[in-house]
This record gives sequence, structure tokens and C-alpha cells, in this order.
Amino acid sequence: MRIVFCGVGAIGSTAALLCRNLDATLVFVDFDRVESKNLLSQAYVKPSVGKNKAEALKLQLHNLHGVKAEAFGVRLTRDNVEALCKSADLLVDAFDNQDSRQLLSDHARKTGTPLVHGAVSADGMFGLVRWDERFTPDAEDTHGQATCEGGEHLPLLGLLAATLARAVQDFLKHGVKRDAFVNLNSVTPQG
Repeated sequence: MRIVFCGVGAIGSTAALLCRNLDATLVFVDFDRVESKNLLSQAYVKPSVGKNKAEALKLQLHNLHGVKAEAFGVRLTRDNVEALCKSADLLVDAFDNQDSRQLLSDHARKTGTPLVHGAVSADGMFGLVRWDERFTPDAEDTHGQATCEGGEHLPLLGLLAATLARAVQDFLKHGVKRDAFVNLNSVTPQG
């Protein structure tokens, strides 16, 4: 199995770490660089600051857990989505914007590749794990709005990332596609 994580910020980096024991090749796609402020809410360590997020996560998994992964430090675009995602058995969306989510969803629907989304509300009050056939990307309240900065919502982000990792695990082991609504009071399976 080849699992391609698209977006390895707060949700994606943590979910990927929680998938490190799966019998699968993990692939990371993210153009962004690790900043000091990311250490408050993302699964990166201080030596990663300044490095591309996909590459930094790949190095951390290898150095800390002996896991070999692949990294593509580029922005997902219409021109490269096919090349980056064509060999995926499962796509995991942890992007933080509507355009990227829609691009990935369009690719998954065109190719028939299973896609699971992990998303958090801008106010940090709830998160969703949704399979693509039941997901519609929505716009940020303001373009480029930060939804996971500062560590304020770290408990929710951790719970959401764990729920997303469990959805990946259940799909790989049992072919089950479970959605979930996540808040700090509960994780509610849906469907």
C-alpha cells in the first residue's frame, strides 16, 4: 500500500506519525517550510526549523523510528497532481485551504482513488474526518486564514489527527470508510 499525505502541517504531520507502524509506504507532499511557530502545534522538532515540511517529516520518521518514507517538497497543482498521486492506494487530505482540497478531490474522483479528509474549523471548536464521497471543501472565512497556529487548539488537533490515523488504519485493514465528528467532548462515528 502507498499512502500519500497531502499537507503535513498540524493535522497531517501528527496523523502521519501515528501511521508509522502500518505496513505501507508513506509519502508526504507539502511545499511549506517549518517555522518556529509550527513547533507549538505540529509534529516537528527544533532542528527541523527552516526545512521543507515533507522532507523534515521524512527525516524525523527515519531518524526517530527507522521508518523510510518519501517526500515531495512542492505545492500540489493541476500540473503535478497526476504525477504526485498516480501511484497512491490511498490519499489523505490534511490541507488547510479549499483550492488544494478541491484539486485533490477532483483527482481522486477522476481516478477512483480513495481519499479521506481531515479538517478543523477555523475557531478550533470541532474537526471532521470525512471520506471524499461525503465531503465538500468549504472556503476559509478570509483567504489564507490560519486555523492551527499557536498551539491553542493542540488537544483538539491531536484528537483529530488520531481519529484520521484510525480511519486510515481501518481502511487498510478492513476496507471500512468511517467518518467522524470530533470535538473535545467526544469523537462521534458517523455513517
